[in-house]
Amino acid sequence: MTEKHDGDIQEHDEYLDKQAVAEVKVVTGDETFNQAMLKEPPRPFSSAALLLYAFSLVGFFCSTTNGYDGSLFGTLLANKNFTGFFNVQDVGIWTGIVTSMYQIGSVVAIPFIGPAIDTFGRKFGMFIAAFIIVIGVIIQGACVHTASVGQFMGGRFLLGFGVGIIGSAGPIYVVEISHPAHRGVVTGLYNVFWPVGAIVASGAARGGLNYSGNTSWLIPLWLQIMFPGLIVLLVWFLPESPRWLYVHGKTEKAKATLAKFHGNGNPESEWIKLQLWEYEAHLEMNGADKRWWDYRAVFKNRSSLYRLMSNCLVSLFGQWAGNGVVSYFLVGFLVTAGVTDSITQNNLAVGMNAVQIVFAALGACFVDKLGRRKMLIGVNAACCLCWIGVTIACSQAAMTGSKSASAATVAMVYIFQVCYSFGWTPMQALYPVEVLSFEMRAKGMAFSNLFVSIGGLVNQFGFPVALQNIGWETYIVFCVWCAVQTVIIYFLIPETKNRTLEELDAIFNSPNPRKASTEKKKLELDANANIVHFQVVGNDGTERSVL
Repeated sequence: MTEKHDGDIQEHDEYLDKQAVAEVKVVTGDETFNQAMLKEPPRPFSSAALLLYAFSLVGFFCSTTNGYDGSLFGTLLANKNFTGFFNVQDVGIWTGIVTSMYQIGSVVAIPFIGPAIDTFGRKFGMFIAAFIIVIGVIIQGACVHTASVGQFMGGRFLLGFGVGIIGSAGPIYVVEISHPAHRGVVTGLYNVFWPVGAIVASGAARGGLNYSGNTSWLIPLWLQIMFPGLIVLLVWFLPESPRWLYVHGKTEKAKATLAKFHGNGNPESEWIKLQLWEYEAHLEMNGADKRWWDYRAVFKNRSSLYRLMSNCLVSLFGQWAGNGVVSYFLVGFLVTAGVTDSITQNNLAVGMNAVQIVFAALGACFVDKLGRRKMLIGVNAACCLCWIGVTIACSQAAMTGSKSASAATVAMVYIFQVCYSFGWTPMQALYPVEVLSFEMRAKGMAFSNLFVSIGGLVNQFGFPVALQNIGWETYIVFCVWCAVQTVIIYFLIPETKNRTLEELDAIFNSPNPRKASTEKKKLELDANANIVHFQVVGNDGTERSVL
């Protein structure tokens, strides 16, 4: 009788379980994130969300500041008054030296990135960096009165130093203030403002050509103060990162910030409960981020090293896909394609930046739909094919002088820019930041900046000399290297979509982060969208129960 009674209970429990399951979903990402998405779908156009977008816009100006210089120097090299004043050419070692002062400043800033962003908050990191950039612009612009190349280089060094810090502070602020459900798109849009700065710079440089003498290049040079100046003024109106507030003992302020902007004023929101639980479980209250000199968090275990590797690889690969050629040395590139008129060169630069903005914004909208891995793999494969086309067309233009070959080269460069902007531009700010844990985020971004600078220095010293000596054959390197990047990303880089920043711990703590990140979850939900049971669906289709 006892055995029969136990059997009845078991059957009754199984019946209740079956009745409790109202829906089954197969999802990617973390189960708790997906449960919050189902129970409380985020409202992308609520008043709180719109305020967050406005705050993020100030953070985007950090990217605009960087993009302005990225395009400015390439277009200034097309200005004969500028090259005459400083006695430089548009290709060759002198061009590499003058432009590289910016990158050298970024490298020197690396030890100061962590302390500037961790010690006094993400907002202060943006402020101090923007202030340094403003000083650099003033020194750089004032060189017209002294005719000093050294002063100009000194100003560019300060610009690079400030951008080294602001290039980390901006995306860290945006990724930490954003709603978890909107983090991918919003932080992806961060780097869309790089070409916004570029188009303002190239437009100013194009307009400056209507003036004679030094005024033609001083206009775009002084306009460089606009975006860092806006950051200096507006940063004080922004809320601080709730994660930074939490780990610095300002728990109630962190909760209030989350409730206001992520919960639409509701402190009992599913999103607030999820994030506060994860803050408690994952954030180190006395971590290495409190000590400016302590870099142990970056190297303390296998998980940290894998995070750092993912961060640095993506940071470096974004520089070596070939975009540096198009941005900094566009003039020299166009010359090899047979386009020598300065007005035409500037018009093409403005048009290229407009293409970047449109397709980078479109790409940012797909980072959560396609996922980070698919976009990175796809864009590198596409860039490889584009460089093959560029190499073939440019070789014909160089050997035959054919105008149609020159036009084909320019067309292939535009196609390359479309591909790069769609896949790489949103990823450059988003992926390196989100793969780092809070404790190592600021200092880890210093390493990201190091690898960006290494990539930039190789581009700026190596490319102009190669272009001068071997011409179009330089582009063969990019054909091969983009293929290599595609393979490395496929085997090593994990997926990060559909997870909060703290939930990524489970991925990087697993034996194979890349494999773990691509597994799916089969969720069994009750009528209130609570998870009754879930299984992990492996890449081979096998299922294993977890809860």
